[in-house]
Amino acid sequence: VQLQAFGGGLVQAGGSLRLSCAASGRTFSPYGMGWFRQAPGKDREFVAAISRGGSSPRYLDSVKGRFTISGDTAKNTVYLQMNSLKPADTAVYYCALSQWGLAQVARGSVDYWGKGTLVTVSS
Repeated sequence: VQLQAFGGGLVQAGGSLRLSCAASGRTFSPYGMGWFRQAPGKDREFVAAISRGGSSPRYLDSVKGRFTISGDTAKNTVYLQMNSLKPADTAVYYCALSQWGLAQVARGSVDYWGKGTLVTVSS
């Protein structure tokens, strides 16, 4: 399985960005996909995850109400809509997939990682 992420960039505080991540190769239900991020000098942290069926997404507390994760099952693609961005959201964002579902992604038990995409939020 390969994950390819798109959509990072530079945005002013309060702005929006949409990340996307497409999975190719053999996947099987009930896989889950999600996003992690790593800011300079910090550990990688969980941001959001969703099941293949799109139910019960999970979020990092600090992004709830600002970020929305969604998926397109037919395209094996997951999206992260990021609104009201803050400088604290600046990080490299990584797409992740677990063949064993949403809960595994949320606890960091990831089978596949995509290359990161940089999100920079200026103040």
